[in-house]
Amino acid sequence: QVQLLESGGGLVQAGGSLRLSCAVSGRPVNSYTMGWLRQAPGKEREEREFVAGVSGIGSRKYYSDAVKGRFTISTDNDKNMVYLQMSSLNPEDTAEYYCAAQTTSWGLSRQQSAWSIWGQGTQVTVSS
Repeated sequence: QVQLLESGGGLVQAGGSLRLSCAVSGRPVNSYTMGWLRQAPGKEREEREFVAGVSGIGSRKYYSDAVKGRFTISTDNDKNMVYLQMSSLNPEDTAEYYCAAQTTSWGLSRQQSAWSIWGQGTQVTVSS
């Protein structure tokens, strides 16, 4: 059984940086497509927004337009970890951030419904 455990959230000022971590257990991190999604305040679970992802095969990286150039997703196969380095944060980035997996290693779907395994989330708050 695959389990995901996020850490690294917190309160940061606008313009600052944070690194989120996701510990993956139960399968090698590169056997699934992994990603980060976020749920902004007042939004429902079904409205979680795709942020970044990496395919298991080929390690192709994907980003939403909102974070491209500011966020970087990476994996560490030895530690079985997924990271999201976030920089130039702004208040619109405030959300609960979830590590998630698609049970495929080919490509990536940005649809919330395509992500079948979820962590418990970590809160990121950006103050202005």
